[in-house]
Amino acid sequence: MPQTRTAKPSDIPGILALQSRNLLSNLSEAEQKNGFVTTAFTVAQIEVLMADGGVFVAVETSAKDQTETVIGYAFAGSWAYFAQWPIFPFMLARLPALDFDGRVIAEANSFQYGPVCVDAAYRGLGVFPRLFETMRLGMCERYPIGVTFINRLNPHSYHAHTKKLGMTVIDEFEFNGRPYYGLAFDMARSVLG
Repeated sequence: MPQTRTAKPSDIPGILALQSRNLLSNLSEAEQKNGFVTTAFTVAQIEVLMADGGVFVAVETSAKDQTETVIGYAFAGSWAYFAQWPIFPFMLARLPALDFDGRVIAEANSFQYGPVCVDAAYRGLGVFPRLFETMRLGMCERYPIGVTFINRLNPHSYHAHTKKLGMTVIDEFEFNGRPYYGLAFDMARSVLG
């Protein structure tokens, strides 16, 4: 059974390999139907986020030699960190007009979650909710609200986040000609029941 934990520097090659296998620009149209990630993180970007405690992994340990293989990852960080990608300042500017369970969402009380990716061979086996829960526990003392976005052309991710995790759609927007959902979630609520 795969384990989930906060990532360490030795996980970076595995994260990059999984990212490459699931990056939208590397997938055929048919492969995209099973989900994808859109943002390619560099080693330096992962290291900065890791230093802030915002990288989480699911790993499978080999019974033969005890080596670990990264089979999932989730990133989470401040709006300041994610501001290096133009979509995030755009999303942040929209937050004051949005409502989540009667609460105002602001830079100070929320963070950006994602991307998240689970290896195709491990999807549907409960890895995703456990990986998300590990991220939630790692971030809940800092932020009461999590925010993310999903490309509307990625129904696999939409279903996983709204049905499996119970996230709430709080926004729909277009950025660079692409349609997105904005979602929020309560960091005090476990997804594992």
